[in-house]
Amino acid sequence: VNGNNRVPDNHFHKHWNPNASQKGHITTFFDQPAQKKVRRMKRAKKAALLFPRPVTGPVRPVVRLATQRYNFRVRLGRGFTHEELGQVGLNARKARTVGIAADHRR
Repeated sequence: VNGNNRVPDNHFHKHWNPNASQKGHITTFFDQPAQKKVRRMKRAKKAALLFPRPVTGPVRPVVRLATQRYNFRVRLGRGFTHEELGQVGLNARKARTVGIAADHRR
């Protein structure tokens, strides 16, 4: 809108009749409850397929933020070091297959 005019606030009516001169493409979601159930069942099926691995993504280490200003905060890191994985008897490749993140740079 150009200039100091009234903000357009028209609320147009939907045209429900598909045979009228103004055909409105109305999308209805009457299957919303059914779709909700389908999504939930698919999530459960996927979780069962991934069973030993965590569903929310790989396990990551808790690390502190880098600078002095924020070092009281903690967040999830990128992955465990080779030394940390070695202490529990895993190598990086095996750790990734069971759902543990490994970071080769640390």
